[in-house]
Amino acid sequence: MIRVAILDLYEGHANQGMRCIREILNQWSEFHSLELEWDEFDVRQHCQVPDMSYDIYISSGGPGSPLESIGSDWEAAYFNWFSAVEKWNANPSKPNKKFVFFICHSFQLICRHYGVGTVAKRKSTAFGVFPVHVLKEGQVDPLFKGLKDPFYVVDSRDWQVIDPNWNRLDQLGAEVLCIEKYRPHVPYLQAMMGIRFNKYMMGTQFHPEADAIGMSMYLQTEEKKKIVIETHGEEKWKSMIEQLNDPDKIMWTYAHLLPNFLDLAVKHNTVPTT
Repeated sequence: MIRVAILDLYEGHANQGMRCIREILNQWSEFHSLELEWDEFDVRQHCQVPDMSYDIYISSGGPGSPLESIGSDWEAAYFNWFSAVEKWNANPSKPNKKFVFFICHSFQLICRHYGVGTVAKRKSTAFGVFPVHVLKEGQVDPLFKGLKDPFYVVDSRDWQVIDPNWNRLDQLGAEVLCIEKYRPHVPYLQAMMGIRFNKYMMGTQFHPEADAIGMSMYLQTEEKKKIVIETHGEEKWKSMIEQLNDPDKIMWTYAHLLPNFLDLAVKHNTVPTT
């Protein structure tokens, strides 16, 4: 039995992220014929965090600023859990390590906590399907196995992690795996889009769980279509629908990145039989 804890940081807001994470877990366990169960923890509304009885942890995206929660009860609980995972993984007497994946808002919180870059508000909201460029470290990292350079992601955020602190990254043994699309026509720094914080913890500033078919159907509902067009324009809405239905873009990322993470976690903690 593989046990997974999903840390829900959506604070009760309507979202597609939690549904997509559940579907990936279901599909992955069925494909590998493995027995898997998961529990969900409402971190921001009820200060719920998991204990150390789980094998894998996935921490979701969420709304709002990754800076305003400093000093909050829920963030204190969240980082107490995080410290417990670090302590477990650092203990040589614990052969089975706890693997953690941080998505978007969670990624920004951990980057802020570790001090690996500057967490800042974007000049405008990043919303849509965008290319992400793989750095040399990402090209050999098994997390990105099967992904192309660039690969395409669903991005939806008002905040970003920029200006990498290379000294701090080196201290941690962390590696930046991928960065934001090149934008030579604007004078803005590229965001760090994926980091391996250590052997067992990694994360992305985009949404690797985004399900192309489900997202496409969601964007074509009258309510969401109206909101996107009013906020970002009709061309952006049309572009998203088109790119979501391209099998080489979001469908490809969905089928590889989080499944690769799950493969790594289970492979590491499986003792070969003799």
